[in-house]
Amino acid sequence: MNVEIDFRSHVPIYLQIIEQIERQLAEGILGPGDQLPTVRQLAADLRVNFNTVARAYRLLDEAGVISTQQGRGTYALERLPADRRAGLRKMTLEEMARSFLADAARRRYSPDEAEAVVRDLTGRWRKEGKPPADGES
Repeated sequence: MNVEIDFRSHVPIYLQIIEQIERQLAEGILGPGDQLPTVRQLAADLRVNFNTVARAYRLLDEAGVISTQQGRGTYALERLPADRRAGLRKMTLEEMARSFLADAARRRYSPDEAEAVVRDLTGRWRKEGKPPADGES
């Protein structure tokens, strides 16, 4: 299993891990029963905090994508059915939105300000057929 993290990305690291494991399962790179690295091993390999990998694994476990067996390891489960894949995608998007809203609140933006910016950027995405790039105004 190969996971690469973009430390410059605005996508939280634990979500990058989730997305890559999900994609590897969908593409057949990871198959049912394949063992994943331990939380500690993956954290060391990626040079990230143990808790970041633990959070990703916990969310994948809750979604039924992997199974962690105390003392035995973490294993990929069968290929995700479409409904479970959709549920995991929704959960990932909700986590991204929560992260954005929490950051906006910490910076003292109001819910109306955050919503207006998201609506504007989403409208531009629809119109242009691609999401606005970082730094575009």
